[in-house]
Amino acid sequence: MVTGDHRGRSLGFPTANVRIGPEVDLADGVYAGVVELGDGTRHLAAISVGRRPHYYESGERLVEAHLFDFDRDLYGERISVEVGTLVREQRSYATEDELVEQIASDVGAIRALQD
Repeated sequence: MVTGDHRGRSLGFPTANVRIGPEVDLADGVYAGVVELGDGTRHLAAISVGRRPHYYESGERLVEAHLFDFDRDLYGERISVEVGTLVREQRSYATEDELVEQIASDVGAIRALQD
């Protein structure tokens, strides 16, 4: 894991961030997925893959996983991220409020996939 900008937390959707290399063959976007922690527990997650276009024109490609119903510090832990269904492509938003609304919608859509 890598330390991010802490924007997810300030937006109400904290994330675990993982650097990815060019060998990872995933389109930039938001996915449904699962994060497995070092203790073997598994958590449904909204997973963003890409360069965070709302904040950066270009930048480091990251995986940012928002674990549902989870409130614990993961710094220093090893995690495994399993990417599933693509929910939408990444894009920039006119305002941060629009971004937050979209993330909330993504979380709802991902929860619905699991029902």
